[in-house]
Amino acid sequence: MTDTGPDDWLIRARGIGVRRSGRWLVRGVDLSVRRGEVLAVIGPNGSGKTTTVKALLGVERLSAGRVDVRRGTRIGYVPQKLAIDRTLPLKVRHLMSLTAPCDRAAMLEALGETGVAHLSEAPVQTLSGGEFQRVLLARALIRRPHLLILDEPVQGVDFNGEVALYRLIGAIRERLGCGVLLISHDLHVVMAETDSVICLNNHVCCRGAPHLVADSPEFRDLFGSHAARALAVYQHHHDHDHDLDGTIVKADGASETG
Repeated sequence: MTDTGPDDWLIRARGIGVRRSGRWLVRGVDLSVRRGEVLAVIGPNGSGKTTTVKALLGVERLSAGRVDVRRGTRIGYVPQKLAIDRTLPLKVRHLMSLTAPCDRAAMLEALGETGVAHLSEAPVQTLSGGEFQRVLLARALIRRPHLLILDEPVQGVDFNGEVALYRLIGAIRERLGCGVLLISHDLHVVMAETDSVICLNNHVCCRGAPHLVADSPEFRDLFGSHAARALAVYQHHHDHDHDLDGTIVKADGASETG
């Protein structure tokens, strides 16, 4: 992995592919993420999204192509799955420092940025799906990353929670100026909340601005024309947000139960 280039990219892949047991899991993928950009990689289950992420991180050995990471780039990563023994007496603050020690002040700051600082002493097994994902996101923020890589970050979260998490990711991008690579098989909010989209089905089917991808024949072939019509519902300005418990928070600060 090298670090040359005149523009503001943080990570870029050129023609990357992973071949295992005589079969290409993913092949011919080109992508780059710049500072301040949210790039979504979408596709059905089994399309090679997680394999692509692991190849970018150097966890999965490349069979073709190359990955470049700009020198000095700090990467925060939220994996697709994090298996934790539910019987383990693990508090949130322990989880935050499980793989690397962290300063308490930095830990509380990161938890505060994702809205869960009040849960630092809570047992992990008592967290809701949305709270757990916010804690994982906070873990990724401790090192103040230049690039966030999020693999299916809304697993186990209801729809209102998904909306809130994607808005939170957008707010973090604005505050830190970091790039975000977002992997998901969800379409609705992802497409509405990102700058550009790559549609993957073991290779790149189409790419571009969300509305252009949604209108492309390749996208319709993969997801159906009904998916493109449904996406239009979410491509508008929202005058409200959702709290962790699903409460609707209006722009004027008023709240109501959704």
